Order: sequence, then C-alpha cells, then structure tokens
Amino acid sequence: MLRTAHSLPVYSGAPVDTLNRPLRDVRLSVTDRCNFRCSYCMPAEVFGPDFAFLPRAELLTFEELTLVARELVALGARTLRITGGEPLVRRDLEQLVALLRALDSSEALDGEALDIALTTNGSLLAKLAAPLRAAGLNRITVSLDSLTPETFTRMSGSALPLESVLEGVAAAADAGFTQIKLNAVIRRGVNDAEIPALVEFARANGHTLRMIEYMDVGTTNGWRLDEVLPASEIVARIHALHPIELIAPSRPGEVANRYRYLDGGGEIGLIASVSAPFCGDCTRARVSADGHLYTCLFATEGSDLKRYLRPTADVEGLREGLRARWAARDDRYSELRDAETASRLPKVEMFRVGG
Repeated sequence: MLRTAHSLPVYSGAPVDTLNRPLRDVRLSVTDRCNFRCSYCMPAEVFGPDFAFLPRAELLTFEELTLVARELVALGARTLRITGGEPLVRRDLEQLVALLRALDSSEALDGEALDIALTTNGSLLAKLAAPLRAAGLNRITVSLDSLTPETFTRMSGSALPLESVLEGVAAAADAGFTQIKLNAVIRRGVNDAEIPALVEFARANGHTLRMIEYMDVGTTNGWRLDEVLPASEIVARIHALHPIELIAPSRPGEVANRYRYLDGGGEIGLIASVSAPFCGDCTRARVSADGHLYTCLFATEGSDLKRYLRPTADVEGLREGLRARWAARDDRYSELRDAETASRLPKVEMFRVGG
C-alpha cells in the first residue's frame, strides 16, 4: 500500500509541492569523493583511479552550504543530514556542523532545535566522532552491509578493513551518540544470508538496524529486479529470529517502516522503495556538493544554485528560486518505476546526492 501525505504538517508560510508535500528533510552533500567503491553506488569498474571527481573550487564552501540550509529551513526543513560521497573525507567537517547548529537561532524555528545528522561509511569515524559531537551533531547513521570480512570487502570494494567501521561505530557510542543507526543494503544472493548476524549485532549493541531494498539509483550499478529482496521477506526472516510488530512512524515523512522486538530488544526499520514506494509522503530535498538542488533521489537533473551564490550571494534570488522549485515539484519515480524505466532513464548517481 502506498503511503499518502494526508497528515503531513505545513509550517506557516512554507510551500508545498504539486502533490501537497511540504519540505521537511534536506540532505547536504559535502563531497562526491569516497574511499569505498560499493557496487550499488560507485562500482570500481566505472569509478577507477583515473575517474575525474569535482575539483575543489566546484564544491560549495561550508558558508555557502549553510546559507542554502538557512533558506531551506525558512521553507520548512527541520532535519539537515550531511552526506557525500563519504562526508568524512572532507576536512574540518565539524566546522560545518557548528555553522549549521548556529541556525538554531533562526526565527523560522521559533525556538525549535534543528535535527542535524550524518550518514557515513564509518571508516574514518573513530577519530572524528568526538569533535563532531562537540560541534553539535545529533545523530549518526553508519552503512554496514556485512559483518563477514570477505563479504564486506566484496561489497565495499575497498581495502579498508571491516574493523575500521566497527571501531567507528564504537567510537560514536563512546562520544555520546545515543541514536546510532546501521544501514544495510540487502541484495539477494550477495548478503541476504547475513540478516541474522546484522540483527544480533544491532540488538546486542543497542543500535537501530535499517535494512534497505536494493534500489536502481544512478545508471552504473547494474541493478536487476531479481536481486531485490522485498522488505516483506526480510521482515519474515527477522520475525522468525525474534518476533516483531509494526509500530507508528516517529514523525511524518519517515522513510522506514518501524518495527519493535516483542522481547524489548529495540527497533528495526525497513526501507522498501522498490516493493512499497513511499513517494506520497516524501519530504526530502538534496543539495549536491557542486550546488545543485535535486527533489528526488532518482532525478535526472537538478537546479543550479550557484547562480545565486557566486560571485556574490543573492539571498532573495536564492530564496525565491528554492521556493519556486519546491512548489513545482511533482516527483514520484518509485510509484511509476517498472523494469523498463529503471534501465532506460538517466538518473543522477547516488554519490552526488548522498542517498
């Protein structure tokens, strides 16, 4: 059953799109580079040593990202998620977190604090968790597709060891992050046998595991429908291990269906973009590292925001440009997806817009 946007809140003066969806969540990509080569995002055979990533001058500065974020907050955004590529390869990232945290003083928030989160592969997190926490980061999500070194290496396409990610997760907990989520993209025949191990690891450490259906993001990951393990089957496998029950979303527009263990062992989330699309209450916008606004993960093109930022900032133009783009938004790719469109349509690569 497709979710609808009937109960989504609209902030005073904030626009809604053509399907009556407000802006609530923003993903801010700080780099298109990554030290992993995950096959479902940045396969090594395409993104090899000679691949030309964005030059530094093309990346938005932290100040530019903060200005864009400020205007998106004025339009209703309440969650800012820092992404990449791998965001921790961008130096001094805690400075951006501090700048974003300072937006709490915005009149648009009326005393509400922003939810500032980070998605990372975790390989560099051990040294950075504490400064990120001190700068004001609320939450961390770590991608963890496998707990078996061989499968981890195969899926990450990296020589970096699994242990570096596990050390990063532990460091985040030690730094005081109480909301640590682990994201696992499940591919049939690749890592679906690891569902039990991932479940037990998350339960034992008090983390929330989110299992994600393998999606046709971008045009280079060789996506095939027969490699998608539907969320319903994942739920059945988990329920056989530890009985679970569906619970209400924690907030409108949440992408994961939430379940809790009946024995009190915490929560688990399932993201079913392929088998049970949630376009109806999608409240997300994405800002790429080079300053393009994308209103869907499967978008074919974005709106260039640099024209409002360089050589000098045109704040009014930026504000109206963002408002107009959101008001015109009609994206619902996952509801319309079929095998033909999934392979035919050119789509922005996930590492450019942060997933």
